[in-house]
Amino acid sequence: MYQEIESVDPMVERVHDGLADYRGDWELICVDDGSRDGTGQRLREIAARVGPHMRVICLRRNFGQTAAMQAGFDAARGELIATLDGDLQNDPADIPRMVDELLARDLDLLQGWRRRRQDDLVMRKIPSRIANAMIGKVTGVALHDYGCSLKVYRAEVIKEVTLLGEMHRFIPVWVAGVTAPQRIGETEVTHQARQFGTSKYGISRTFRVLLDLLAAFFFLRFGSRPGHFFGSIGILFGVLGGLMMTHLLVVKFVLGEDIGNRPLLFVSILLLVASVQLLTTGVLAELLTRTFYASGERTHHRIRWASDPETAGWRSS
Repeated sequence: MYQEIESVDPMVERVHDGLADYRGDWELICVDDGSRDGTGQRLREIAARVGPHMRVICLRRNFGQTAAMQAGFDAARGELIATLDGDLQNDPADIPRMVDELLARDLDLLQGWRRRRQDDLVMRKIPSRIANAMIGKVTGVALHDYGCSLKVYRAEVIKEVTLLGEMHRFIPVWVAGVTAPQRIGETEVTHQARQFGTSKYGISRTFRVLLDLLAAFFFLRFGSRPGHFFGSIGILFGVLGGLMMTHLLVVKFVLGEDIGNRPLLFVSILLLVASVQLLTTGVLAELLTRTFYASGERTHHRIRWASDPETAGWRSS
């Protein structure tokens, strides 16, 4: 929650009403993202009244939605984690059904789909539809509504993902980096018009989405082999530059024409220099990647289940 003091009381009430018949144990973690309107103080007051199952995390300043969600993931103790915005547009009553659906479909992430979205058409809906189509096309993870914060995750999967920058827009994409895309699904959820406060997002975020999309594409496809990305471009530039230079050599020494003032000469030199730079950048990126994975416990692969090595034996002939 950020600058949502008017939404605090109804939000907590709706969560309790929505989970009143939930069969399992649950906790409510509210993250105040550095609000200056008293949102954090109000959350602490309500938590003291409703009980210890409501926990409050107040960030020192406004770090953004991605950091706030990461703080919540780190603090969560359950086997399943549900996320929703604190602006009352998501309906907590959808959570029990989503939990049952995630388990029934054996998914690692169930994404909410605001099919009947109650937002402005030009400023919110149209940019969102364009972004969703682009993300699905580029990443291969096709969903109708990446921007919906109402999601249910398996904790063991989402805790494998470290959220940085503004990665919250692409959580299903990053989750696809640690689990199969087939284990990511979506379901229709209720969406309501904002009652209090103002939206923290506008049309300007479309440009940030494009930059984040490039980063997501790179890390998904080439995160463990960056040399292939830089190397393939470098080889392409090198081949083009080499062909151009070969043509100029024929013109110079076979046809006897002057090539000193030809733009093609400078273009070919530029391509060859860029090729060398990209190839060496790829080698350095490979070294950094190998150092990263070799310096800690983190590996590029993820294990979903493994037999207990303590009970393993040997087959004797």
